Amino acid sequence: MALIPTTILTGFLGAGKTTLLNRILQEDHGMRIAVIENEFGQENIDNEILVQDSNEHIIEMNNGCICCTVRGDLIVGLTELARKRDAGLLAFDRVVIETTGLANPGPVAQTFFVDEEVGSHYMLDAIITVVDARHAMKQLDEYEEAQRQVGFADKLLLSKTDLVSEEDVAALTRRLKRINPRAPVAKVDFGRAPLAEVLDIRGFNLNEKLELDPDFLETETAHVHDHDKAHEHAHEHSDACATDCGHADHHHAQHSDDIAAFVFKSTQPFDSAKLDEFLGGLVQVYGPRMLRYKGVLLMQGAERKVVFQGVHQLMGSDLGAKWGENEVRGSKMVFIGKNLPKDIFIRGLEQCLV
Repeated sequence: MALIPTTILTGFLGAGKTTLLNRILQEDHGMRIAVIENEFGQENIDNEILVQDSNEHIIEMNNGCICCTVRGDLIVGLTELARKRDAGLLAFDRVVIETTGLANPGPVAQTFFVDEEVGSHYMLDAIITVVDARHAMKQLDEYEEAQRQVGFADKLLLSKTDLVSEEDVAALTRRLKRINPRAPVAKVDFGRAPLAEVLDIRGFNLNEKLELDPDFLETETAHVHDHDKAHEHAHEHSDACATDCGHADHHHAQHSDDIAAFVFKSTQPFDSAKLDEFLGGLVQVYGPRMLRYKGVLLMQGAERKVVFQGVHQLMGSDLGAKWGENEVRGSKMVFIGKNLPKDIFIRGLEQCLV
């Protein structure tokens, strides 16, 4: 049987995750979606989405959706859903997992790689992070969890944009792109988002047909360079500008996020043995701080691209498409993490080139 595509929905407290989920559950879209409320406490926070009877574990909705509360072990909950599906007791085509507002999405994502039973039934489609446009700047300043949720995202959905100015939205978007340049940003209005914005994002898959868009890192590199230039520009003008100088970034230049991204690019091929050894060492030392990393690699003597990605210490790779005859061959890698030593990563990767 085909693997069950699964979406992790995360975002800080009050961002609008439950509002978005309610719309998914209530819409007559013809999809059979199992929604898992991943709670670790004794009480369910988002009571409006689930029935009040704590003894009820799984609820079937009128439109074919299923709602399930998992307190504690997510592996047990996912395995139980899969068992009931295989036995014909439940019918669903995909899963959406909503994390709590203060959750680090990393352990939830790792569940799909560390447990053989879960891996044999489910495929992690993407991590979607809902960002509260009105409060995100302050949350990102004060809470590492908020930064991590942005850093892990395959897609970012901005909520409450009607409550702030276009300038504020633009400044927040720039900051989000600095933290995670690989995640597209879209707006969501009172939970109204096309299902195509939430499901089948295919941001976390390694197989060939879902290979990374070959241009996705070109955009990231541009974003990184643009930010560097803007940062230098802000410093050049810091002495000359008054507080009301009109520079849009002047106020926000002071924000310093622990979570940040950088890109490595090279047209030289990698020595596979050297690269394996170096990356293995990186994840052992810096794995807990490496939120997400992803790339397309040019390996010596290989006619196919190698697609690689990981979460913390869990790293995987797969063969991608063949290099095109007229295609410029090269490696493009992006690393997103907390206070990662960019120079060590870049120098080490350069030493793995042929």
